Amino acid sequence: MKDLTNGPEGRLILRFAIPMVLGNIFQQLYNVVDSIIVGKVLGEQALAAVGASFPIFYTLIAFVIGIGSGATVVISQYFGAKNFEQVKRAIGTIYIFIFIASLLLTAFGIIFSREIFTLLKVGEDVMPEAIKYFTIYMSGLVVFFGFNSTASILRGLGDSKTPLLFFTISTVANIALDLLFIIVFKWGIEGAAIATVVAQGGAFITAIFVLNSRDHLIHFSWKSMVFDRLIFLKSARIGLPTGFQQAFVALGMMALIRIINNFDTPVLAAYTAASRIDAMAAMPAMNLASALAAFVGQNLGAGRIDRIKKGVRATLIMAWTISFLVMGIVILKGEGLMMLFSDSPEVIMHGKNYLIIISSFYPVFSTMFIMHGTLRGAGDTLVPMFITLISLWIIRIPLAAILSKEFGPTGIWWAIPCGWIMGLAGSYLWYLSGKWKNKGVTPKSF
Repeated sequence: MKDLTNGPEGRLILRFAIPMVLGNIFQQLYNVVDSIIVGKVLGEQALAAVGASFPIFYTLIAFVIGIGSGATVVISQYFGAKNFEQVKRAIGTIYIFIFIASLLLTAFGIIFSREIFTLLKVGEDVMPEAIKYFTIYMSGLVVFFGFNSTASILRGLGDSKTPLLFFTISTVANIALDLLFIIVFKWGIEGAAIATVVAQGGAFITAIFVLNSRDHLIHFSWKSMVFDRLIFLKSARIGLPTGFQQAFVALGMMALIRIINNFDTPVLAAYTAASRIDAMAAMPAMNLASALAAFVGQNLGAGRIDRIKKGVRATLIMAWTISFLVMGIVILKGEGLMMLFSDSPEVIMHGKNYLIIISSFYPVFSTMFIMHGTLRGAGDTLVPMFITLISLWIIRIPLAAILSKEFGPTGIWWAIPCGWIMGLAGSYLWYLSGKWKNKGVTPKSF
């Protein structure tokens, strides 16, 4: 556990972020390798099936992720205030909630999978593979939540190194099982889904043994876990707007998939592959934002507003530097990166166009995420929810629908950064207002 309320702000945030970046490199590396294996071995239809499944999965889990993120903020602020008993109660509360929610969502997702894919206008050539992949993936939801919630809670406590261990185990196992199940056992797209569930389950079990063997605030024991209604309500107050925000993003992804499905399967396959590369490239900024959120949470709990502002400035400088570097790499190597996923000239062409357009706006994306991380760490999540709603559903999706008719898939790609620009403008103006300073959960914060 790391106290982020003392020491050089920029250095603390960077040191805290580095293990997170490395952990997520492993996690995203799995997504990339998984898509490469699926695309190269099973073909563009299987790659499109994976791409169609992800936004549905993300939509179903959005509210749970939101409340989980709210709990992380609560834990971070209690930890900053040195109220360790409340930290333990908050951890038990979120685990109990997540266990129940995962069982309900698993049943819903499996029962209504075909209807959801039909709503997205997924083609009949892709539908059977998509349902197979999605059904198996959803069956492992409880270990997915358990694994990722543990990592998030540890970060809220200032520990970003232990999650790195878990992500490393998960990724290495995932890639090895992908190769075994798809290439050796020839289980097809089901093998890719089974590999993910088994790998995340193994990492979660490892987390239980590692943390239970230590003198740690996190201890896995159903007898010692308590559901605290007031802490849950605080987590929900902070997290539900984030949940709605995540749901808006996820539904926006589904709407985007629906628009993309007006074109041929290679366009969806290209979007799937290019978005994997894009996620990898955007990861440093997103992790810096997560590190900043933990920093803001602890310092707001300790009443150190002066440190928060210095931390935001330092994080912005780091994010801009990385964004321009990554932007250059993606623009110059976009075509070569797409060739890793597919041999289809059409898939490569559409993916290259996507990467050139999207990567040109990475500095805008990075700044937007840093602002969101600041507000989220302070527990101010309602206004960012509305900002996301406007940028996504009033700017990005309508523009994608309109521009796709005039310019084809390229028009869809241009709509994405237009939404980012709106999101940045709104979140930055709200940060300047300073109203986020009064959103803490501990007495010191008010």
